[in-house]
Amino acid sequence: MPRMPGMPGTQADVLGAPWVADTLELAPDDEGEAVATLVHRGRRRHDAAMLHVHGFSDYFFHTEYAAWWLERGFDPFGLDLRKYGRSLRPHQTPTYVDDLATYFEDLDAAWERVTAHHDRVVLSGHSTGGLVVALWADSRRPAELAGLVLNSPWLDLQGKPWLRSPVADFALDKLGTLQPLRELERDVTGFYARSLHRDHEGEWAFDLAWKPLESFPVRYGWLRAIRRGHAQVRAGLDVPAPVLVLSSDRSAWPTEMNEDVFRCDIVLDVAHIRRWATAIGHHVTYAAVPGAQHDVVLSRPEPRALAYEEIQRWTHAYLT
Repeated sequence: MPRMPGMPGTQADVLGAPWVADTLELAPDDEGEAVATLVHRGRRRHDAAMLHVHGFSDYFFHTEYAAWWLERGFDPFGLDLRKYGRSLRPHQTPTYVDDLATYFEDLDAAWERVTAHHDRVVLSGHSTGGLVVALWADSRRPAELAGLVLNSPWLDLQGKPWLRSPVADFALDKLGTLQPLRELERDVTGFYARSLHRDHEGEWAFDLAWKPLESFPVRYGWLRAIRRGHAQVRAGLDVPAPVLVLSSDRSAWPTEMNEDVFRCDIVLDVAHIRRWATAIGHHVTYAAVPGAQHDVVLSRPEPRALAYEEIQRWTHAYLT
């Protein structure tokens, strides 16, 4: 199979062979040097590709998900956005941007790299990454976009209704402008990451420095950017390709490590995902996966298999 030419900064990846990582140089921001990282298997096997973007306090380690796409004729790629995972540099504030459109440069660079060797690309995004890729696809509308797969996309703010009120948004807008790096006080149980990591109650291997049990801090400037992204969704996007939206069938907010942690979305409110999914484009398929967790493809084996069945049904309907 032909090898895809490496870029400056290509190196062996932490996932091990055959995975490699390409460093994508970006324009410096107010903290200095910025990069994104494109992770792939080094050889082109197919004319189609799948590009996945992670969520908040996360990075690309989804080798099973990648293998699923590879077996179905799509070369898999993962993108670590600036200030996340492989792309995080010591001088940077982890995860922080003050405008979600900042990530468009990351996606533009990755898209150019992927489409140099693939003429059809499925764009995949989880949680915050699902919001970001939907906004990017609506803005850029690339000809190579074959479809959009959104895994529990963050389309509205979870919590009590007053948090989504115009008054709350106004206050956040002011505070996010005046004190953008101030940390939001919140109680993080660590249940979700524990339920996934193989050294705790899960089955997955990932770097706890890049996806910590206690998460990274949420800062007001970043949350202001998120709410502005939510407002764009509420106003209606126009993604031109078919869209698949996946989520758990229910949310729960456990105060102890119980079965709900393993069978519900304990991060986002799935009612919001259902409500706003059809605002993403004109052709949206929504599937609630019984017993799935927040990242549906990291759920326990039974709901994970159901999630893959839903993706398979969608690909057969719209990508073949």
